[in-house]
Amino acid sequence: MKLLEDRIRRDGIVREGGVLKVDSFINHQMDIPLFREMAREWKRLFAGKPINKVLTIEASGIGIAAIVASEWNVPVVFAKKAMSINLDYDNYETQIQSFTHKKIYNVIVSKKFLTASDHILIIDDFLANGCALMGLLELAKEAGATVEGIGIAVEKGFQPGGELIRARGIQLESLAIVESMDAATGEIVFRPQPHHH
Repeated sequence: MKLLEDRIRRDGIVREGGVLKVDSFINHQMDIPLFREMAREWKRLFAGKPINKVLTIEASGIGIAAIVASEWNVPVVFAKKAMSINLDYDNYETQIQSFTHKKIYNVIVSKKFLTASDHILIIDDFLANGCALMGLLELAKEAGATVEGIGIAVEKGFQPGGELIRARGIQLESLAIVESMDAATGEIVFRPQPHHH
């Protein structure tokens, strides 16, 4: 998505160690008009899919997911990172390792909010090694829900996550795929996606 690529070029900050900071418009301060345009692009890319629920993981995906859900007029459910013992045991649960925080999280979603009749669109802000997404796919599988697609704001094409997901035959639409980036020059190269606007 050219709009998002241009914005990343303008306001994204490249740091050593493959870190791309987009916290001025995506995952700390959130640019809502930008999110609306992103949601419309996903609406086009997933046209005709019977989506009745959006699924994400706390915390940084929630803002985008809410705007996406409003485009489809459906609820958004966010899987919770459970650090403590939860007293309500009626949950689907899986474990994920966070690339950013190098921690292992238990991730839960209530059985009330994810069911076999759900057709879900998974939304998240970043895709790097794919751990969070694999966790969400695991929860969906446990619930018997159908994953209609995955929408990612920024994918790091030089990390294995995107390839892992695409190998499963799931429609994955990342609005910007970073092929390479250079901390010294600040240069960011994007992968061309001809079917994107």
